[in-house]
Amino acid sequence: MSTIADNLQAVRERIAAAAHTVSRPPHEISLLAVSKTFDAEAVRAAVQGGQRAFGENYLQEALDKMAALQNESIAWHFIGPIQSNKTRQIAEHFAWVHAVDREKIAQRLSEQRPAGMPPLHICLQVNVSGEVSKSGVAPADVAALAAAVAGLPKLKLRGLMAIPEPTDDVARQRAAFRQVRQLCDDLRAHGFDLDTLSMGMSGDLEAAIAEGATIVRVGTAIFGRRNDS
Repeated sequence: MSTIADNLQAVRERIAAAAHTVSRPPHEISLLAVSKTFDAEAVRAAVQGGQRAFGENYLQEALDKMAALQNESIAWHFIGPIQSNKTRQIAEHFAWVHAVDREKIAQRLSEQRPAGMPPLHICLQVNVSGEVSKSGVAPADVAALAAAVAGLPKLKLRGLMAIPEPTDDVARQRAAFRQVRQLCDDLRAHGFDLDTLSMGMSGDLEAAIAEGATIVRVGTAIFGRRNDS
C-alpha cells in the first residue's frame, strides 16, 4: 500500500519528467500539496516526506490544522473562493492567497494584514474557460485588477492562477494554460513584476508545466480521493 511519502515522491518524479520534456529545470516548479478535507495527521505525514507548502480551501478546517501543526515549518496557501467575512483570518494566518478575483477582496486583505507580518503573496484567479460556475476574473479584466492589487500595501502581487475546464484532451489543456501564460506575459510587458503561474493539478500538471507553470496544485495524487465530492 502506498504511503503519502511514496505518493509525494511519485509526484515529484512526474514534475521532473514533465520539466525535462520541455527543457525546463525542475527546480523552477514548486509543488503545492492540496490538503483540503484531509486531517492534520495526513499533513504531518507529508511534512515528514519533505513537503512544506500546503493549500487549503476551507478556512475553519485550515485553522484547526494550523493549531494542530503549529510546531511544524509550513507555508499555508489559501486556494479557495474568498468571502468578505473570511478575509481577516485569511490575512492573519496565510502566506499566500491564490484566488483573488475582486478588488474589494484584495483591499480587505491589505487592510487586515497584520503590520508585523511579511507581505501577503497574491495570485489573481483567471476564469480562463469562461465557466459560469467558476470563480475568477475575466481575461479582459485581468490588467485592471492587477493594477489595483499591485498598488495596495501589505500585498505582493506574484502572478496568476487558473483552473481550466477539465478535459482529457492534452491539446485543449495546453491551449487553456497557454492563454494564462500569455496574459501573464502581457502583464510583465506592461511593467508588472510577476514570477508565478499557479496552474495544473493531478490530472493535467504535465500540460501546465509545458506552458510555464511555476506552482502545481496536487491533492488526489498525494493524499488519495477526497471526501467532498
